[in-house]
Amino acid sequence: MTSASYDIVAADYARLIPDAHDGRPLDAAIMRAFAELAGDPIGDLGCGTGRITQHLHELGKEAFGVDLSEGMLTQARELYPHLTFTQGDITKLDLEDDSLGGAVVWYSTVHMPAESVPWQEFHRVVEPGGYLLHAFKLGDQKRHLTHAYGHDVDLEVYWHDIDETVRNATEAGFNEVARLQRQKGVGEAGPQAFLLFCKRNPAAGQTS
Repeated sequence: MTSASYDIVAADYARLIPDAHDGRPLDAAIMRAFAELAGDPIGDLGCGTGRITQHLHELGKEAFGVDLSEGMLTQARELYPHLTFTQGDITKLDLEDDSLGGAVVWYSTVHMPAESVPWQEFHRVVEPGGYLLHAFKLGDQKRHLTHAYGHDVDLEVYWHDIDETVRNATEAGFNEVARLQRQKGVGEAGPQAFLLFCKRNPAAGQTS
């Protein structure tokens, strides 16, 4: 089970990956653009140890985190006690419709196949005209991970095709605003992708 594996690795994950965008200026750039465009509040959906939630806070956003793993949330609350972190499943969020000015889905879908990514749920919670930033492993493969962050784990890891991801998000009611693809960095197994979406707002004439 995904949450059980992350409960096990949580403390070492927080120790080994302490910074939001250490040495990755392109990742940081698209996050800054998202922060300038999106309103508040921002939901960091699949927040892990809270490093992206904290970064959004540093960018002046009213951000909170949601994650399935209580172990990861324990780390987040200890590291960033001034922020709010709640336990929850990103496939069925305990959030009101249209309640977020923006959402960040930062590698939160790497353990699900493309067809299982809950785009309709993301669409439900983001307000019309609101923004969503999605980061994921770029490609078309699946691997079974048995060891990570110094521990035995049981995880399926998925790489997603960028055009398929855009199609799925568009069908759910988002428009693509920008995309970024980059080659693998230190500690990464392959190229990475970042997509910035805006939820269509019929009241403003945004219908396609």
